[in-house]
Amino acid sequence: MTAMNPERMIARSPHEANRFGIWIALVLLGLAAALGTGYWLGMKQTTKPVPVASAAVKVAREVLYYRNPMGLPDTSGTPKKDQMGMDYIPVFADEEAASGQVKISLDKVQKLGVRTEPVTYRNLIKTVRAVGKFQFDERRQNTVTTKFEGYIEKLFVNATGQPVRRGQPLMEVYSPELISAQEEYLIAWNGRQSLKNGTEESLLGVGQLAEGALKRLRNWDISDAQLQRLQREGKATRTLTIYSPANGVVMEKTAIQGMRFMPGEALFRIIDLSAVWLLVEVFEQDLAMVHVGQPVKISVDAYPGKELTGNIAFIYPTVNRETRTAQVRIELANPSGMLRPDMYASVQLRSGHSNAAALAIPDSAVIDSGTRQVVLIQRAEGLFEPRDVKLGTRTDGYIEVLEGVNEGDNVVVRANFLIDAESNLKSALSSFGGHGNTKSSNPEPMQMTAPGPIPAASHEGH
Repeated sequence: MTAMNPERMIARSPHEANRFGIWIALVLLGLAAALGTGYWLGMKQTTKPVPVASAAVKVAREVLYYRNPMGLPDTSGTPKKDQMGMDYIPVFADEEAASGQVKISLDKVQKLGVRTEPVTYRNLIKTVRAVGKFQFDERRQNTVTTKFEGYIEKLFVNATGQPVRRGQPLMEVYSPELISAQEEYLIAWNGRQSLKNGTEESLLGVGQLAEGALKRLRNWDISDAQLQRLQREGKATRTLTIYSPANGVVMEKTAIQGMRFMPGEALFRIIDLSAVWLLVEVFEQDLAMVHVGQPVKISVDAYPGKELTGNIAFIYPTVNRETRTAQVRIELANPSGMLRPDMYASVQLRSGHSNAAALAIPDSAVIDSGTRQVVLIQRAEGLFEPRDVKLGTRTDGYIEVLEGVNEGDNVVVRANFLIDAESNLKSALSSFGGHGNTKSSNPEPMQMTAPGPIPAASHEGH
């Protein structure tokens, strides 16, 4: 391409010069458009971040330390493997809970089976369980004795345990004193009949003698029927029949045919078993839940599957110093005689805490060390806070809470001991130097072979 001669350009015709000017203008216009477009694009890039660059800038999570994957008390400040070739697990800074709280990963919460329940007001019902033994009703026992001296001529009831009815003959006795009293009465009675037409003084004397003899016989518990027979027959009987004073069972018998007995000597002990007592041993700490008139359920060992009901009739005023129990009496009807003295029974007494509802939590939520009672409150997913509580009455499955929680708080009722174990482990081992500041420790037992710093072992539950 040959260089253009200036003289030739000047010598061009006006038409060619016009075309050349137009071409120059178009070139300048294109340059101006390109510069404007570049300026606009540069301004847009300064106001809007580049997506690719922003995606590359990512905030890195801070690793505090690495813990042993098998849960051993061994941490490391750098990544490493254990003796089995397993990688140590990183513990990040954003996983650390606030002071006094326990943070557990959500996958571990699921593996542990953590379950919570809200704190609510409840009508607390407690079942007091106790054991008891049947005894005879002390008000239904009778002792057969005499007020005179004599001899047993014949026994009609001659076996312990034999049932008797009221008015049934028990024995025939002979007593010289009894015969003398009968004869005195007959003499006075017959004399008063023969002296109907006598003087007033004689009638008065005979009447007093007859009345004295009759009173003497009555004081010896001679029945009116026997006295009427004595008056009707007019003859003293050699023996006297002793009858049963009540229905019941002969529990004791000292009477032997032919024996001599003295006044006041117990010959028979008859007990009516149509009603019995159940004496229940209630522990001292349960006495506040027991009151007179309270309904009870009774299971008798001798009759499995059969349940009886009754009410508390009396609470004895003393406590056994050896067993620390108090006796509670339940009175039961026993028309068939199936309940026998000294049988054992199990008793359930249901009692309400009070008329008003109380703030309560499940008993499984309490971690009791003996001197301190703690529950775990769920603050968020995987975040738990231990809290001291003051407890009240313990009932069936629930415990009254006097202080420490509020209505609606979610308390951990399952796996709380595992969470508490991790919390205690974290608190105890953090005192060895803090998290993330320890170097890699040797998992093998340390040997004091040379002086030097001993690596501190710590463990973080996660």
